[in-house]
Amino acid sequence: MNIYERIITRQSKLAVIGLGYVGLPLAVAFAKRANVIGFDIDKDKLKLLKKGIDPNGELESSELQGLTIEFTDDEKTLRNADFFIITVPTPIDSHNNPDLSILKGAAKTVAAYIKAGSFVVFESTVYPGVTEDICIPILEKISGLKVGNDFKVGYSPERINPGDKVHTLSNTNKIVSACDEESLQEVSKAYKLVVDAEIHQAPSIKVAEAAKIIENTQRDVNIALMNELSIIFGRIGINTYDVLEAAGTKWNFLNFYPGLVGGHCIGVDPYYLAHKAKELKYHPQIINSGRFVNDSMGRYAGKQIVKQLLKNGIKIPGAKALVLGVTFKENVSDIRNSKVFDIAAELDEFGIDVTLTDPLADHEDVEKTHGRYLSSNPFNNGRKEVYDVIILAVAHEEYLNYSKTDIQKVLNSNGVFIDIKGVYRRTLKGISYWSL
Repeated sequence: MNIYERIITRQSKLAVIGLGYVGLPLAVAFAKRANVIGFDIDKDKLKLLKKGIDPNGELESSELQGLTIEFTDDEKTLRNADFFIITVPTPIDSHNNPDLSILKGAAKTVAAYIKAGSFVVFESTVYPGVTEDICIPILEKISGLKVGNDFKVGYSPERINPGDKVHTLSNTNKIVSACDEESLQEVSKAYKLVVDAEIHQAPSIKVAEAAKIIENTQRDVNIALMNELSIIFGRIGINTYDVLEAAGTKWNFLNFYPGLVGGHCIGVDPYYLAHKAKELKYHPQIINSGRFVNDSMGRYAGKQIVKQLLKNGIKIPGAKALVLGVTFKENVSDIRNSKVFDIAAELDEFGIDVTLTDPLADHEDVEKTHGRYLSSNPFNNGRKEVYDVIILAVAHEEYLNYSKTDIQKVLNSNGVFIDIKGVYRRTLKGISYWSL
């Protein structure tokens, strides 16, 4: 009986290592067809999951009920699994170099419990070569087994888009790869249990790794181009979104927009590819330039805000700023690598009094990570608070339906409305306005 048959007949357990934005939806999907172990080292997260609460806010409690998922941080539980999927984060360090410590740690944990016939599949985003050159040697050394002969390894890059209810695990094409043809077929069949869309079999693990890394690198570079154009158009005195709307009437124009690039994917993955390029003695100019532009946009926006305030005769320091949204993108709670904090830091340096609010971000996480506090939204709390500048930094759904009157109640008569993503550009006539 092969691994796929053992999984669907529940004779073998499947373990998902890492229960974040990627791992939890995967564990939930597999639990509808198999016995699943959900492993994570975060005890607080596990407590919430056992109560049917997704700490990421992506899944409803009803989606976590009645499933055969054994949530645990006990490594010994992993000895009961035969199919392992590793979905841990792969961040960068303070010097923008790949930090593979979490991935290596997960590989070491799994290696202690794999046995003859086990499958280990990696989903974490890495540069080409990490699975075969770093992860497999760890698995072999600790287990004493040999890949190919004793156990199998696959790589299937995650494509989860946090906050996106349209493009889901089940309806998004899935890339799979493995150490040999037999394993490729088994891994493909396993993923077909949870993916209704196409399963694309890559010819090698390195190809699959490269495919994932360029998905996000391509997006990063294109957004960087839009950000650079927004700087140019700002100096010309025309609205970037008006330009893009006009250009978009051409049938082959690519629809990308300026914005703050953060999070754990788009703002990180290009550094992984650049790292690999440097190992190969090649300097990736476009990739690095794109990263430079996007990494600087928070500070750039902060400086433009100061200029707009001065233009309106508002005294600096002492001006009051309200920042709506601090997460790295709309409709998620994740604040990792959010460039909104760069805006706040820039305003701090000019002595501007900054108030932050966000309906989804975790207050303790913001305080612990950035030393800042989240306030209640003055649009909702009934208090008569007035600001010199309102900065719509993140287009959360909650922020999209304010009327001009609503905004005027919270904004000084000579104040400025900063609209990073151009949400209100057609509706705030008569109010001093700026967007990327």
